[in-house]
Amino acid sequence: MAQDHIDTLRKLVAAKRGILMPGAANALSARIIADLGFEALYLTGAGLTNMHLGLPDYAFMDLTQLAEHTMAIRGITDLPLVVDADTGFGNALNVGRTVVTLERAGASAIQIEDQVMPKRCGHFDGQEVIPATEMVGKIKAAVDARRDGVLIVARTDARSAEGFEAAIERGHKYIEAGADILFVEAPKSADELRRIPQRLPTPHILNMVIGGKTPITDAKMAGEMGFHLVLYANVALQGAIKGMQAALGALRERGAVDEALGLTATFAERQRLVGKPHFDTLSKRYATQ
Repeated sequence: MAQDHIDTLRKLVAAKRGILMPGAANALSARIIADLGFEALYLTGAGLTNMHLGLPDYAFMDLTQLAEHTMAIRGITDLPLVVDADTGFGNALNVGRTVVTLERAGASAIQIEDQVMPKRCGHFDGQEVIPATEMVGKIKAAVDARRDGVLIVARTDARSAEGFEAAIERGHKYIEAGADILFVEAPKSADELRRIPQRLPTPHILNMVIGGKTPITDAKMAGEMGFHLVLYANVALQGAIKGMQAALGALRERGAVDEALGLTATFAERQRLVGKPHFDTLSKRYATQ
C-alpha cells in the first residue's frame, strides 16, 4: 500500500496550524468529509462505538473491529487518517501489535491514551490514568513497531484525573519517549488552551467536543495559539442524530416523507456519495457483449 497519506499528514502538520479535522464514525461519513474538501479526518472511537454498537464510549470496540473500519475508510479516500486506538488494547506488547495492525490497515497516525482500561470518553467524569512510566513504555513500543512511518499521537487524560500541571508534566515525558503529536484532553479554560502549546513545544491536537468540558475555539484562533489539528470528533455524528430524529419524527407524524420536505438528501445525492456512477461505468466496461 502506498504511504503517501502518511507523508501528506507530516507535511500538513509541519506547514500549517488550525487544520480542521472532522471525525468519521464510518466510511460513509468519511466520504462526506472528503467530498466537502477537508484536509484530514479522524476515525473516532467514541463515534464508532456509538454508531456501530449503539453503546457509550466505554471501550467496547476491539482491535479487529477498529482495523476493519480503518480499512473501509482507507478504501474510499486518500486523505490523512488519524485513528483513535484508545489505550492500545492492553500493555506495551499489545500496543506494538495494535500499531502494526492499524498501520497495515491504512492509518496515517495512531492515537494512544494513558487512561486505565476500560477507558471512558474524555469528557465524562471519573477518568483514571496509568502511571506515566507505563505510558512511556507504550509510546516506545508504538514507535518501535511502526514500519512505514505512521505518526504516533500520545493523548493524556491527566487534566481530568490529576490536574493541569500533571498533564503538562506527562506531555514532556511523552515527547521524550518519541510521540510525534500530543493530545492533552479536556482543558477547561481559554487560559489552559493557550498554555499547552507554550509549555509543550511540539505539534498538538485540540479536541472540540460540542457540549464537553473544553471551551469551543474557532480554528483560526486555535492555530494562533499553536494547535496544528483542530479535532471535531463527533460533529458529523451529532448532526446525523439530529437529522435522523427530524426525518423519522416527520415520518411518524405525517405517515410519509418525500424529497420535497427537505429533511433528507436526495436519492441521486446518496448514490453520488457512495460512488455509484463509477461502478456503473465499470459495469459497462466489463459487460459481456
